Amino acid sequence: MDWQANDNNYPRICSEVGLTCETCTAATARNLAAVCKGLRGKAVAQLFVQIYPHSACSPMHSHFAAKYREASAELVAELPAEPASSRREVKFARPRALAAVA
Repeated sequence: MDWQANDNNYPRICSEVGLTCETCTAATARNLAAVCKGLRGKAVAQLFVQIYPHSACSPMHSHFAAKYREASAELVAELPAEPASSRREVKFARPRALAAVA
């Protein structure tokens, strides 16, 4: 199926395979949050436009952003607290010799 030929059928082609705009954008937002936690609004907006370039998807921008924020907050809350004793401060670092390679 040629995507360009079906351009006018968007988002009908999504509904034909069982996707609603809400489920599609929510799932994508959760996946994005899993790999890119804590993005700011502008970055989320830019990624939305790159992921969903079709104008029929643009009304879902605010839904996508809200679901991203929810998923990102949930993932951050699930992170285990790191014990303070496992951190070490470097006091003296030995200089390393560098060699040029031609």
